[in-house]
Amino acid sequence: MKVRKAVIPAAGFGTRMLPATKSIPKEMLPIVDKPAIHYIVEEAVASGIEDILIVTGRGKHALDDYFDYTPDLEQSLMRSNKSAELEKVRHTAEMANICYVRQKEIKGLGHAVWCAKSFVGDEPFAVLLGDDIMFGHTPVTKQLIDAAVKYHSSAVGAQEVSLEAITGYSSLKIESLEERVFKAVDVVEKPTPDKVFSQYAILGRYVLLPEIFDILENTPPGFGGEIQLTDGLGALCRSGSMVAVDFDARRYDTGNLHGYLETVIDFALRDPGVEPWLRQFLTDKVRGFLMSDYINNKHTHEHGDGCGCGHDH
Repeated sequence: MKVRKAVIPAAGFGTRMLPATKSIPKEMLPIVDKPAIHYIVEEAVASGIEDILIVTGRGKHALDDYFDYTPDLEQSLMRSNKSAELEKVRHTAEMANICYVRQKEIKGLGHAVWCAKSFVGDEPFAVLLGDDIMFGHTPVTKQLIDAAVKYHSSAVGAQEVSLEAITGYSSLKIESLEERVFKAVDVVEKPTPDKVFSQYAILGRYVLLPEIFDILENTPPGFGGEIQLTDGLGALCRSGSMVAVDFDARRYDTGNLHGYLETVIDFALRDPGVEPWLRQFLTDKVRGFLMSDYINNKHTHEHGDGCGCGHDH
C-alpha cells in the first residue's frame, strides 16, 4: 500500500482567531517567516506525498496565490540579485503538485474530506488539519503511513490529553497492539465526562482507506449539526479496520491565540537567525516584569493599602 495523496481541509472560518481571520485565512497566519499551511505541506512532502488537495472556501484566495508562481516578484528579485529570496519564493510553488476544491457549504470536517472523493479515487490518502503543526524527528504523517501499511488499515494520530481537555476532542476506545500503536475499537466526538472512553484523543492527522467516502456519504449530521469525520471513523473502528498511533512529536495548535503565540515563540527560538535576539529580548522582558512586581509588592508590604502615598497599589 502506497500513500501518495493528501487532503488539507482549509475551508473553516477561523472564528477562534477573529478579527484577523475575517480577511486572512487562518492557515496563512505567519509562524515566523512562513504561513502555517507551509509547515503542513512540508510535512506531507517529507512523508512521501506527491499530490495534495487543499479544500478551500470563500475568501481563501490567498492559499491559491501562495503556492503559485509570482512572475513580477521573481523578476524584481532577479534584477536585485536577491538569489536567496528568489529561491524561497519559487520553492513554495514547487513543493508538491497542489490543487484545490471549494467546499461550497461549511458542513463539517467529514463533509470537507468527502469533497476530496474525486481527487482521491480508490487510493489510501492522508488528511492533515491546517490548525495543527507537528514538530518531531519523523514526520507524524509518515508515522501513520508506516502503521497503516503494517496493519492494512486506516490510522489516526493520537496522544493523551487531560480529562478537562478530552471533552473538547474525541475520545478513543483502544487495545494495545505494540508500543505506541493501538487497535481503535470505538471513538466518540466531544464526549461528556461520563462518556469518555480514554484520555487518548485524535489530533489532526489521519491516513484513511477510500472506504471512508461511502461511510461519510451515509453519515447523518452529528455534533453541532455537521457531518463529523469522527462519526465516520467510528464506523471504521467497529469494522476493525483502524489503528491509533501515539505519535512521537510535539503538537502545536495554531487555531487559538494562546497556541498560536506559543508556536510563534517556540519556532522563532529554533531559528538561528532570530534566536539570539529573541532569547535576550524575552529575558529582559521577564526580568523587567519580575522587578516591577517585586517593587510593587515591597511598596505594598511597607506602606499597606490606602497608605496615602499617592501610588496605586
